[in-house]
Amino acid sequence: MRKARRVIRLAFYAVMAACIAEPTHGQDENATEGRPVPERPLPLFNRWQEDWSVLADDRVPRQPGDDLKYISLSATDPPAYLSLGANLRERFEAFDAAQFGTGPNRNDDYVLSRFEVHSDLRLGPHLQIFVQLQSAFAFGKEIRTPVDQNRLDLEQAFMAITDSIAGGTLTLRAGRQQVAFDLQRFISVRDGTNVRQSYDATWIEYERGDWHFIALWSHPVQTRDNSPFDDYSSPSLSHAGVKLEWQVSAATSVSATWSRFIQDAAHFPPASGKESRDSLDTHCAGARDNFDWDIEAMGQKGHIDSQNIRAWAFGSLGGYTLTALPWTPRLGLQVDTASGDRVSDDHTFGTFNPLFPNGAYFSLSGLTGYANLVHAKTSVTVHPTRNLKINLAAAAQWRQTTSDAIYTAPDIPVARTIGHGGGRYTGKYGQLHLERELSSNATVSMEALHFAAGDAIKKAGGRDSNYLAVEIRLMW
Repeated sequence: MRKARRVIRLAFYAVMAACIAEPTHGQDENATEGRPVPERPLPLFNRWQEDWSVLADDRVPRQPGDDLKYISLSATDPPAYLSLGANLRERFEAFDAAQFGTGPNRNDDYVLSRFEVHSDLRLGPHLQIFVQLQSAFAFGKEIRTPVDQNRLDLEQAFMAITDSIAGGTLTLRAGRQQVAFDLQRFISVRDGTNVRQSYDATWIEYERGDWHFIALWSHPVQTRDNSPFDDYSSPSLSHAGVKLEWQVSAATSVSATWSRFIQDAAHFPPASGKESRDSLDTHCAGARDNFDWDIEAMGQKGHIDSQNIRAWAFGSLGGYTLTALPWTPRLGLQVDTASGDRVSDDHTFGTFNPLFPNGAYFSLSGLTGYANLVHAKTSVTVHPTRNLKINLAAAAQWRQTTSDAIYTAPDIPVARTIGHGGGRYTGKYGQLHLERELSSNATVSMEALHFAAGDAIKKAGGRDSNYLAVEIRLMW
C-alpha cells in the first residue's frame, strides 16, 4: 500500500508541476457571438463549491489535466458533468517541548502528510453528489492522536439539492460533510490539524436578499484508524443548531446562532459524565475605511453529570491597513477570553467548551487552548510582493481563574496545573508566519514560535517551548 501511495504522490507532483506553469490562452474574448470569455475557476477551500462548467466553453484557457476537471455528461444548459480533483499537504513540524514538556511526547520532529481526492458530479442546476477520500499520515511522530493520522477513510460523501423558492435559494445537503461557521473559532473544518473534522449531517440553508438562514443536525465523525474506512459517528456525540445572518452591507454582517452539543462521556479535570450544553453565539464582522474587525461572543448553559454549566467566551480580531505605505502593512490586535471553573460547592461548572475549534486560530503549535483563558496579541502583516505575506506577532496570556487548569488545543489540560500555585500568568510568545503563493494551485509557508512559559507552567514542571513548521500545499 505504501508503494502504491508513493507512486500516486509522484504522479500528483508531476501534474501539479505542469499546472503551476502559466496557462495557455484561448481565443480572443470578442469571439464567439461577442460573449466575453468566462473566467477560469480557482481551487477553493471547500472544493465542492467550485464550478467547472465554464470549461464547456472552448475559449476558456486550458491547463494540463482539464480533461478530468470537466468530463461532459450532457450538452444541456447548464451541462451535466463530472469533475475530479485532489489536494496534497505536506508539513514538517519540530517541537522541543510539546505540552510544555509536561507530557510523554516532549521532543519530536515529524512529517504530517494529508492527501485528498474527490469527485464532484453535477446533474444539471439542482443536484450535486460530492465524494472525497482522505489519507493522512504522521511519519515519525512518537505519539499519535486521532487528529494526526487516518490512513484511508471517507472524508465527505453528500448529496445536495438546490432550488429557487419564494424569491430565494434553498439548499438541502445530506450525508458526510464538513461544516464551518464564521471565523471557525468554535465550529470548524479543523484544517490546522492533519485530520479534518467531518460530520454526518443534514444541512438546510435558505438565502433571500440580505438574509441567510441555516439549520444543522449532525453527529460529528470520530477517527478510529484501526483499518481503512472505519471512522464512525454515533448518537453518543451530537451537535445541532440554527443560525440567522443579516448582510448589513457589502462588507459587514451580523449573525446569531443557537446550538446544542451532547456527548455521553465528557472528561474535564473538575467534572466528567454526560454533557448537554446549549450555546448562544453572536457574531459581527466587517470592514470600512481601512479598518477590519471580527467579533464573537458565546454563552453556554446546560449540565455535566449533576453540575450546571455556566460558561462563556469572547473573541475579537481587528486591524488597520496603511494603504499609503510600501508593503501595505496591517496593524492587528486580537483579544480572546474564555471562562474556567472556580471549583466551588455551588454545583456549577464553568469551564468553556470550544466545541470544534479550527486548530490554527492562535497558532499551528496548539499550545494555546480556548478554555480558562485571557489572551492578547499584537501583530503586523506586510506584503513585500503580491504573492508574499509576512506576519509578525507577540502575545501574552493568563488563566481566567487559577482554580482551573491551563489548557492546550482544543481543551487538553496541562498536567499538574489545576489547583497549583503560580498565579494567573501563563506566559508569552513570539510568532513569525511567512506564506508564499507560487500559483493559484500551490502555496508554501513557514511558521516559527517561541513560548516563554510563566510561573504557573514552570511550577507544574513545564518549560519554554519552541515550534517550527514548514508546509507545502498543492491543489488540482
